[in-house]
Amino acid sequence: MIQAERETVERIKEAAGRQIWVTFRKEGIHCYPAAATDPKLNTSDEYNVAFLANPHRHIFHFRVSIDVWHNDRDIEFIQFKRWLEALYSGANTVLALDYKSCEMIADDLYVQIAARYPNRCVIIEVSEDGENGCSISYNLTRPNNSIVI
Repeated sequence: MIQAERETVERIKEAAGRQIWVTFRKEGIHCYPAAATDPKLNTSDEYNVAFLANPHRHIFHFRVSIDVWHNDRDIEFIQFKRWLEALYSGANTVLALDYKSCEMIADDLYVQIAARYPNRCVIIEVSEDGENGCSISYNLTRPNNSIVI
């Protein structure tokens, strides 16, 4: 690699966005009351999901990504994961899974993350049993970080 190519690679590397991510799982019970009465959901055919109106159990799968500012991790991912898990358990439970959609769960979690780690882009994925779910990107508006190559 010639000097100019090395310099280009270094500029790109230094300007790269960095995120860490963690995963965890939590058991919860939820329901979708509108499924019993909404004709788009209670269809009386193979697409009928009226059963979702009844409380049912899931293992909710989480994947949470958050900005970090350098390669020596200003957020240690094991500590981050433990903190996230603690939000849903123990005597000091802050968040609850019950009776919320995946999107509602993600929004509630983002509020807690943003309070502890402000001014960072966060991506939260929440799924029911690792099968169906949501992905929400909580992006900050920042000045253009483009670099000239």
